Amino acid sequence: MNAKTIFLKHLAQTSPFPLGLEIDRAKGIYLYDKSGKRYTDLISGVAVSNLGHGHPKIIEALKNQIDKHLFTMVYGENIQDTPNQLAQLLTSFLPPSLSTVYLVNSGAEANEGALKLAKRHTGRTELVACHRSYHGGTHGALSVSGNETKKNAFRPLLPDVRFIEFNDENDLSQITERTAGVIIETIQGDAGVRIPSSNYLKKLRKRCDETGAVLIFDEVQVGCGRTGKLFAFEHFGVVPDILTLGKAFGGGMPIGAFVASYEMMQKFTFDPMLGHITTFGGHPVCCASALASLQILTEQNFLIDVPKKEQLFHQLLQHTAIQEIRSKGLLFAIEMENAQVVQEVIQNCLKRGILGFYFLSTPNAFRLAPPLIITETEIEESCHQIQESIAEAIN
Repeated sequence: MNAKTIFLKHLAQTSPFPLGLEIDRAKGIYLYDKSGKRYTDLISGVAVSNLGHGHPKIIEALKNQIDKHLFTMVYGENIQDTPNQLAQLLTSFLPPSLSTVYLVNSGAEANEGALKLAKRHTGRTELVACHRSYHGGTHGALSVSGNETKKNAFRPLLPDVRFIEFNDENDLSQITERTAGVIIETIQGDAGVRIPSSNYLKKLRKRCDETGAVLIFDEVQVGCGRTGKLFAFEHFGVVPDILTLGKAFGGGMPIGAFVASYEMMQKFTFDPMLGHITTFGGHPVCCASALASLQILTEQNFLIDVPKKEQLFHQLLQHTAIQEIRSKGLLFAIEMENAQVVQEVIQNCLKRGILGFYFLSTPNAFRLAPPLIITETEIEESCHQIQESIAEAIN
């Protein structure tokens, strides 16, 4: 039985049309298949590999931790150096109100924990989220995601969830004294890179303060340097009550986190004890990778070139078939005429060894999210191949 047959028959599939690349190895911004063909990874595993593949400092950190120990006990019981160091470093870059980290296994689990914490902290039940949002595929995270097509087959979901329009100040009045928490992507990713105004987020913060609602910023996709700052909320001067992280946070390993004040997080410690539980959250090997990644990202001037690289993509991706390019840092939505053109462009890119990808909720645009380490020469080469792929798709 060949590898593709095993993959299709014995591994659960998420769609009828997987990329199906037989990956042999990965290094830097490149993936290599079993035949030796090279693919330029312009999606970073969907905003995971912000530092590319096989970064030597991350590999070294993983090896060092594996030599010391793997899993020792469920989260929250043992004192371990690597999770301690990760929490200390992460919170050193956050405002004082975000001082306590709960380590979990993924971004979706981070959002699940944040929703529970908002309810526990306020004693309320209503959750407010945005249309076209995406917060994960688990039941709670799906309940506050705004893609109805993806949700209907799994109802009933969480009750008492209200949806408002993203970046619409008029809808903020729907946040009331009944609202436990408002969960919002600081920049909407799956909706096609939708960037709110600073004024909107400031008014959202004010409304949550007025009503006592907990404000949750989901930065699973846009955190950890993706937008050119370590955290996307730094662009807007608005601080959430809870911050959620995942994807690139682990430097290629599976880990997530939600971060809140010490006082708020204590609500999971008492009445009841073990208010939130995870076995593998804070796994020391994953924490070693996350710690190394955070150290690299926060080295002096590492993120300073991201805006310049963003502008280079804009300059080089000029084509009459492109209707709009929306971006923040190195997260792009390239909007085309329709979904069919998008599909053809992605497939044409794949033939040329370029990986772009789809958005779940924005079928008329394709996604680019290259590793932050991409060079100007690599951007130029990639954009040339994308331009050729677009030309082929419309001719």
